[in-house]
Amino acid sequence: MNILVFAPHNDDEVLGAGGTIAKYAKAGHDVHICEVTSGPDPEKVEALKQEARAAHAVLGVKDASFLELPMVGLRHTPTIEINAKFHEVVTRVNPEIVLLPHKGDMNFDHAETTYAAMVALRPFNVPELREILVYETLSETEWNTPTADNVFVPNVYVDISGTIDQKLEAMECYRSQLKDYPHPRSLEAIRALSMVRGTTICVEHAESFMLIRSIKR
Repeated sequence: MNILVFAPHNDDEVLGAGGTIAKYAKAGHDVHICEVTSGPDPEKVEALKQEARAAHAVLGVKDASFLELPMVGLRHTPTIEINAKFHEVVTRVNPEIVLLPHKGDMNFDHAETTYAAMVALRPFNVPELREILVYETLSETEWNTPTADNVFVPNVYVDISGTIDQKLEAMECYRSQLKDYPHPRSLEAIRALSMVRGTTICVEHAESFMLIRSIKR
């Protein structure tokens, strides 16, 4: 299968779905990452790309696209420009499963990523599409205002007990983004969340998702 993961910022794919990505890759599926934004400093952008490629190698990712749209600026970018870039990625990958950020996250780049992706993922555009899932991102999903339209309500769980170590190793590649505990973007917090999600389904470690669409063929 082709799996496509949209990451608004470098490291979101690891925080939200690193264990699931590694599990898909181990099972022989092709995982593609779409890194949506990058910052204005060219040196920092290149350094983050190197961190991303190292993290992707740990997880077994097949390839990555770097769209280099403006960080914290997607809502001010022409919709036609964003949609065209997303459409190109979706058409090229022709995914069967897609992972997206939660539209209720605090950073508006996450919502804009999901809105644009859903335009590209309309059923007539992606005939092979079977499932769209939304992941949670530590320091974004849990920090926004707790209104009904922002709440992350997981209803799909993936057992990542066999890939939690890969997830943590991949996050270690993002040295520029990693923080010390008790910051949520710390290795300890990532492990703790995986344990909490794991207890929901009685496994050691899990990642949780919200189901947007599932097509049974």
